[in-house]
Amino acid sequence: MMQSPLQIINSNVINFQSHCVCSHLSFLSLPLLVTALSNPTKSSERNRADPISTSTTRFRARAMPSGDDNGALSNFKLNESTFLASLMPKKEIAADRFVKEHPEYDGRGVIVAIFDSGVDPAAVGLEVTSDGKPKVLDVIDCTGSGDIDTSTIVKADDSGCIKGTSGNSLVVNSSWKNPSGEWHVGCKLVYELFTSTLTDRLKKERKKKWDEKNQEAISEAVKQLFDFDKKHPKVDDTNLKKKREDLQSKVDLLRKQSDNYDDKGPIIDAVVWHDGEVWRAALDTQNLEDEAGCGKLANFVPLTNYRIERKYGTFSKLDACTVVLNVYNEGNVLSIVTDSSPHGTHVAGITSAYNSKEPLLNGVAPGAQIVSCKIGDSRLGSMETGTGLVRALIAAVEHKCDLINMSYGEPTLLPDYGRFVDLVNEVVNKHRLIFISSAGNNGPALSTVGAPGGTTSSIIGVGAYVSPAMAAGAHNLVEAPPEGLEYTWSSRGPTVDGDLGVSISAAGGAMAPVPTWTLQRRMFMNGTSMSSPCACGGVALLVSAMKAEGIPVSPYNIREALENTCIPIGGSPEDKLSAGQGLMQVDRAYEYIQKSQDVPCVSYQIKINQSGKTSGPCAIISKILFYVQYLHHGASTSERLIYVNSQLSYISRWTVKVSPKFHDDASNLDQLFPFEECIQLCSTAEAVVKAPEYLLLTHNGREFNIIVDPSTLGHGLHYFEVYGLDSKSPWRGPLFRIPVTITKPQTVKSRHPVVLFQGMTFVPGHIERKFLEVPIGATWVEVTMKASGFCTSRRFFIDSVQISPLLRPIKWESVATFSSPSSKNFCFAVEGGRTMELAIAQFWSSGVGSQDVTNVDFEVVFHGISVNKEDIVLDGSEAPIRIDAEALLSLENLSPAAVLNKVRIPYRPVDAKLNTLSAERDRLPSGKQTLALVLTYKIKFEEGAEIKPNIPLLNNRIYDNKFESQFYMISDTNKRVYTMGDVYPDTAKLPKGDYTLQLNLRHDNVQYLEKMKQLVLFIEKNLDEKEAIHLSFYSQPDGPVMGNSNFSSSVLIPGTKEAFYVGPPAKEKLPKGASAGSVLVGSISYGKVSFGVNNDGKNPEKNPVSYSISYIVPPAQVNEDKGQGSSSGCSKSVSERLEEEVRDAKIRVLSNLKQTTDEERSEWKKLSTKLKSEYPNYTPLLAKLLDALVSQNNFQDKIHHYEEIIAAANEVIESIDAEELSRYLSLKSDPEDEGAEKTKKKMETNRDQLAEALYQKGLALAEIESAKGGKVVETEDAKAATDSSSKLDLFEENFKELQKWVDVKSSRYGTLYIIRERRKGRLGTALKVLSDMIQEDGQPPKRKFYDLKLSLLEQIGWDHLVSYEKQWMNVLFPACLPLF
Repeated sequence: MMQSPLQIINSNVINFQSHCVCSHLSFLSLPLLVTALSNPTKSSERNRADPISTSTTRFRARAMPSGDDNGALSNFKLNESTFLASLMPKKEIAADRFVKEHPEYDGRGVIVAIFDSGVDPAAVGLEVTSDGKPKVLDVIDCTGSGDIDTSTIVKADDSGCIKGTSGNSLVVNSSWKNPSGEWHVGCKLVYELFTSTLTDRLKKERKKKWDEKNQEAISEAVKQLFDFDKKHPKVDDTNLKKKREDLQSKVDLLRKQSDNYDDKGPIIDAVVWHDGEVWRAALDTQNLEDEAGCGKLANFVPLTNYRIERKYGTFSKLDACTVVLNVYNEGNVLSIVTDSSPHGTHVAGITSAYNSKEPLLNGVAPGAQIVSCKIGDSRLGSMETGTGLVRALIAAVEHKCDLINMSYGEPTLLPDYGRFVDLVNEVVNKHRLIFISSAGNNGPALSTVGAPGGTTSSIIGVGAYVSPAMAAGAHNLVEAPPEGLEYTWSSRGPTVDGDLGVSISAAGGAMAPVPTWTLQRRMFMNGTSMSSPCACGGVALLVSAMKAEGIPVSPYNIREALENTCIPIGGSPEDKLSAGQGLMQVDRAYEYIQKSQDVPCVSYQIKINQSGKTSGPCAIISKILFYVQYLHHGASTSERLIYVNSQLSYISRWTVKVSPKFHDDASNLDQLFPFEECIQLCSTAEAVVKAPEYLLLTHNGREFNIIVDPSTLGHGLHYFEVYGLDSKSPWRGPLFRIPVTITKPQTVKSRHPVVLFQGMTFVPGHIERKFLEVPIGATWVEVTMKASGFCTSRRFFIDSVQISPLLRPIKWESVATFSSPSSKNFCFAVEGGRTMELAIAQFWSSGVGSQDVTNVDFEVVFHGISVNKEDIVLDGSEAPIRIDAEALLSLENLSPAAVLNKVRIPYRPVDAKLNTLSAERDRLPSGKQTLALVLTYKIKFEEGAEIKPNIPLLNNRIYDNKFESQFYMISDTNKRVYTMGDVYPDTAKLPKGDYTLQLNLRHDNVQYLEKMKQLVLFIEKNLDEKEAIHLSFYSQPDGPVMGNSNFSSSVLIPGTKEAFYVGPPAKEKLPKGASAGSVLVGSISYGKVSFGVNNDGKNPEKNPVSYSISYIVPPAQVNEDKGQGSSSGCSKSVSERLEEEVRDAKIRVLSNLKQTTDEERSEWKKLSTKLKSEYPNYTPLLAKLLDALVSQNNFQDKIHHYEEIIAAANEVIESIDAEELSRYLSLKSDPEDEGAEKTKKKMETNRDQLAEALYQKGLALAEIESAKGGKVVETEDAKAATDSSSKLDLFEENFKELQKWVDVKSSRYGTLYIIRERRKGRLGTALKVLSDMIQEDGQPPKRKFYDLKLSLLEQIGWDHLVSYEKQWMNVLFPACLPLF
């Protein structure tokens, strides 16, 4: 899964580059956007590897003929107007010319849904349309990332105060209407609503101000210490020493706090109420403001749902972040809407920004209105979720949108498949929405288009084009390229099932509006994320014109018009795989629509089968598809994919059925029955692809045959089309197209599999595609690239792609920058027997202006070690696994290495709750209601761990998944969420403790969800280097037991096999917590590459080829000593043992009694009194009675309650012979003496009971002191009561007694030590001890410690630390779990 980290490169350029979360494939899955710079950038900016290529086919994306049209300028210079126009390109798609001729058709009457990271309605150009209407009609967070639970209802007191869920006291504005008097409250950590960029800025500014306050406190503390030392040069007195330690502790604490500062952000309180007409909400942001009094709840201007009043607010002047509030579920859910990146606002600006004073910086359709549908989840770094996507479709239909733009995507396992795709098809076919989306930024290799834009038939996928004007103006190149071309990184088709992938192209960069929190008005970005809204804006112009002229709007006729009026980019048929039908032209498409307005709105659905091999239905709009790829292993088919054996090159026959597809509301009699078209079938190369000349097509469809004869084709890429023309109206152009893509690879014939490509020449934007038939037995490739002939640095994209059934395209990629003529080496995995494309491209702007031609030589060397078992499973026994290895190509160094570095633990849910979601956001366009299944798993870690959830059925699939959500969150017992995720789980570090994992699944089919109620989930725990198990290899099967016959390395000779064994891990090396049924997983490798990999046996994953190896943990070893007691008989009689058993049973019954009601407390009192009379001096009983008193929290008389605790503690203390206990503990016992060990255990229990009684007595004494306002003392006799010298400080005496038995600074008893220091005024020492206790206490944190810390800080007067700790308490002890 790809994410798009935001990176400022320079000059207002944002780079959204691919970041691969899955190691197997890299593709952009967040905003489809890349920044292209004139200067070469580091290879790390694009997570890529190495490339190869084999045909002699050479590609250069060419622009339209040079001239003054569409931004294709030659030998030009910019002036101010052309410069500004280049920043928001419209000339390229003829939008400027169209609007100039038809100013009323500038998008007016059109509503565009922006599926993105959220749109800032306060951004420049997004306030109003060109005709004065509100620009943004609604702002919706479809992901739920800003949702707050506001189901808690409170009422204001007489002074108008309410208590927020954060614990803050809030004052409501007396002018707010609230007839019911009920206030719904909730809270949220504000950083959870902000982007990482904004959060980083705020943290920096807040840290600066916090440091100033902390430095003031340090200065004061140092001054107090200095004054003390000056007053007391020599400190001999114990009290003075402790006083100085206290002062020093304050200095140390403040300095340490500065080093450990970690700003988790302030919490904001939210209040929701119904004013009699609508739900309203307000925020209290005082914790975010600098100035006292600012941000108060009463000063916030209440907001209702954006679509009602179209009003928004800001959190504070510091963040400058726009916020929208939407209330759902009868006031029980408040959605705080912020953007998750600047991407969405930028996209909306390209589509329809309107600037009355700067018309050249208008978006393409300034008259259009937009609906912001946030699909980028703020909790996941702006990654899209299934929930967000489905809710966005619901919102688009609900708002009666005309278009959807979506600049998101990722690779897919199955094109045209999945729940989202099904819903998109419904929205397009039934509700007539036009869906436009980015093709992707993963070029220049073929088959790199992403889902949904490049792989979904009902979506128009858009590639990214750059014109000379854009290069000179927007990219600030000193010298622009002579003609326009497709960006190097723009994804290419075909899809793995043969679709063209890219429908059309549009300008792929712009200087567009960004959110106010960025503190700038506009920003330059480029990528297919920008070409898609450019095209969407162009289509909005067409829809605006069609509505104004009364022409029916259909996605079918719009698509036909767009594709049949494009200007081709490039001069070869194969260039369609890069740019689609070409650069869209709004004016030509408008003329086409006007001319064809009486033509039926119809698309064409295709079904294909070959020689008895039937594929499934292919729901294709205006296309049928062939993708012929010549492979070594023979022919195979899938739904829309044809493979032919390269050695045979036989003629193949294909049966194609074309069925007209009408919209769902089409009339049977008026539209379906009379439909009849005489179709002329044409082929772009009849010598290769033959089809009948004519076809009479009716509503029920017709079949015809296509014959493909590839025998005359040479090596390389070949592209052909069969297309159908309306014989009565040939001016319409193709009604449907059948792309036929053939890649014929070069065969490696030499015994030593080496392929050389020498003398390749490159200029900016040039692409070389080489196709190789990977030899059977090859598993990896080593490539050497040598570049020369240039003076300035050169940047190359190098890609390798292989297509394999039911897998995402197997892609390897790298970016190589040559600062001077030199060589670079790469190695990567390949799959033998399949065609591999190697694409080498000089970046489009690299070397522009230079007259140098880059010369490149490539050497490709295939290597391979084949094994009989790729994925190895050790079954938990002592038996090793035999591995047979052979090299089929050439001599190879066999150097096996295997490591188990993860533990995979299976879990089943302990609870499953199924519920129906609210109709406000989760009723599908079909009317079906979405259901949610929440599964709860309980997890425990005995020590800190780095873990990752794994759901094999669902993970790693967003678009090609039938479930719309798999969101999870992991929380501790305090409800603090440590990590959350969705399709692509992230690794998280969790401290020791108990955790709850909740998994949220959504679907409208209850039967599907019922089947998931026992869904198995795995927790993968990473093992550190010390815990990782490196497995051993042996040449004999008895090696693991005998400990000899080790196998290390060998040389494999082609044609011969070598066998060896991999042994199981030693039982004593199994990691802690690896219980029976758990699985240790890791990797195993066999080969040794020539360069670039340190394969020393420690990490097989560094090898370009590694496989999975796992070990099933067997049942634990039986304890031989279990059940073996002392041979000597018990000294007690049967009656004595029976009496003890009865006594202990009675005590257990007492312990299990509840005391929640008065009746239960009365029963407990009776039984406890009875047992106490029976066993008056039995310490365990007295300890239980003390525990029961301590646990009570429903007492009315506080002093009386604590006096009872003191009395109970005294009874425990008196029941223990302290002198005998002290004498025994001073002696050492013989560990071999079972009787002595039992006595030792009993004595240690007595000591713990004594210490606990003293501890609880001390706490009770302190509570009574606090209640009475003075020390608790005891007089020797009543007459001496007035003699102060006879008064004993009971707390101090009790503390000194406790000090004899335990470490009073430990986390168990330290609270009493802190109270003592506080009584003596040594707050610094008390705070230091408390901080140490919190550090040592582990997880989960105890709230009582933090409450105590807060009170100490308040008493000292460190207000800045009080605020800091309050913020952390909201993190550690949240009021409730967040909503999904």
